[in-house]
Amino acid sequence: MREITYREALREALFEEMRRDDRVFLMGEEVGHYDGAYKVSQGLLAEFGERRVIDTPIAEAGFAGIGIGAAMTGLRPIVEFMSWNFSFVAFDQIISNASKTYSMSGGKIKVPIVFRGPNGAAAQVAAQHSHTVEAFYAHIPGLWVANPSTPRDAKGLLKAAIRMDDPVVFLEGETLYNLKGEVPDASEDEIIPFGKARIAREGKDCTLIAWGAPFHTALAVADRLAKEAGIECDVIDPRTLRPIDETAILESVAKTNRCVIVHETWPYGGPGAEMVDLIQREAFDYLDAPVLRVGSLDVPMPYAKNLESLVLPTPERIETAIRRVTYREER
Repeated sequence: MREITYREALREALFEEMRRDDRVFLMGEEVGHYDGAYKVSQGLLAEFGERRVIDTPIAEAGFAGIGIGAAMTGLRPIVEFMSWNFSFVAFDQIISNASKTYSMSGGKIKVPIVFRGPNGAAAQVAAQHSHTVEAFYAHIPGLWVANPSTPRDAKGLLKAAIRMDDPVVFLEGETLYNLKGEVPDASEDEIIPFGKARIAREGKDCTLIAWGAPFHTALAVADRLAKEAGIECDVIDPRTLRPIDETAILESVAKTNRCVIVHETWPYGGPGAEMVDLIQREAFDYLDAPVLRVGSLDVPMPYAKNLESLVLPTPERIETAIRRVTYREER
């Protein structure tokens, strides 16, 4: 094991998979000569050349469609969106073509493609650049959706995604690229399967589910409440949102009898609502309190820094939710 950044972990996954399989190639805006807008693809052009590291025009619908067509013919493209906000321009390609072709062809045409790039709010990039998009894409049959929170998961899940025969939406937290964490040596070739959650912390009082950038806020709150209030949380990182590890969630709720879900997307119609439905259907008799969700406030993201910090899930709102479900509200 060694410590590297989230960005470096993604880069290693790209290098290793492109060396392993010459059908894999990367395309997107500034991925080659500029080494990537976030430097994830740094060095790839020098090793693999312009046939496999392709700089595209600013035309998401165009290069997403080219990637989907390449996947249909047997290649394994990785399409980078400079931001997942810009993927809305290619929404028809992803939804109408990538997700449906396998089913509509009767299983004759596979679409092994990975769409990846930064997701969620950064720092004062305002409403047009702060979307957290998992709710849109997890809604669609035929797509797999990953949202890794740590460098190790980022590398292991990306390697798994590239090897899949189905289209994958791979969401990288925009504020996580500099995050450091332990990652196995390349010789171990660790593949993290989709649909397998990670238990980041064990506790008996409340199940706390979080992913992406808010996962780290939630984990810090859980650690602090354990020290200050004796409230011990099970902290679960789902890793993937399609599929969701239902077993891990239900086993934890059966143990703690309470649950709080934290995510950066808006609460209305989001993945948290899907998890609430799962829990009330399959673990209702274990619940001692309503399941609560903490998401971004239901408004477009403001530009002003003080307002942006209020819209995103705050430690204070997470703590309040945990205290409410454990009936330890401060008076």
